[in-house]
Amino acid sequence: MLVGNWKMFKTIHETRHFAEVLGRNVGKLSADIDFAVCPPYTALQVAKVVLPAQILTGAQNMHQAEDGAYTGEISASMLKELGVTYVVLGHSERRQMFAETDGGVRDKVEAAQTAGFVPIVCVGENDSEREAGQTMAVVGRQTRIALEKAAKDGDKLVVAYEPVWAIGTGKTPSPADAQAVIQGIRKVVAEVLGEDAASQVRILYGGSVKPGNIAQFVSQPDIDGALVGGASLDPESFVAMAQSMTTA
Repeated sequence: MLVGNWKMFKTIHETRHFAEVLGRNVGKLSADIDFAVCPPYTALQVAKVVLPAQILTGAQNMHQAEDGAYTGEISASMLKELGVTYVVLGHSERRQMFAETDGGVRDKVEAAQTAGFVPIVCVGENDSEREAGQTMAVVGRQTRIALEKAAKDGDKLVVAYEPVWAIGTGKTPSPADAQAVIQGIRKVVAEVLGEDAASQVRILYGGSVKPGNIAQFVSQPDIDGALVGGASLDPESFVAMAQSMTTA
């Protein structure tokens, strides 16, 4: 699985250009890989229309309430009208900059699944937590709480391990280290949702992923794909990563 998180990049015009370039290279995308991009809200509708059919769309956040006086927020019903399949929840930038909590992520996961979306639940430790040897404690806690109200169906869930210290920095854990953490995440999923869900859930790696290193990560036994930020903004880079995944 390859998911592009565009963050606060790309206007509607730029989204159309991305789709045009990607469309010319669509034959290079393997039918064995699930693809998605998560544009800004303003570009979701046009992305759904202009992207090749095998590229699904996702939102970058969602409020847990159905409606209400929540200035600046967006609800599941609003996203449903835009035809999204996935919703990214608990990204470290949301946790750090907007004070999102583990409990809040849990409520959003429940609301997203109730609405029929597949949540992409982001977990990851920061640099000081890593240095203190707390990686699995932090990631395990985030995962466990986020899934407390989740459906016991692994097909309706994606988890993304994104070490905060690796996002946009050019630093990455070794593929073996990422594998070890993701294997630990899968064990937590088994504890919370059961062994069947743990075997079905897709767990992605994210954090300074690019065409030159993606194959090293997705070749690990427990890593089912990648959640990519900056490298997903260029359609040719997106295609290059897709091609690298097929040879991993």
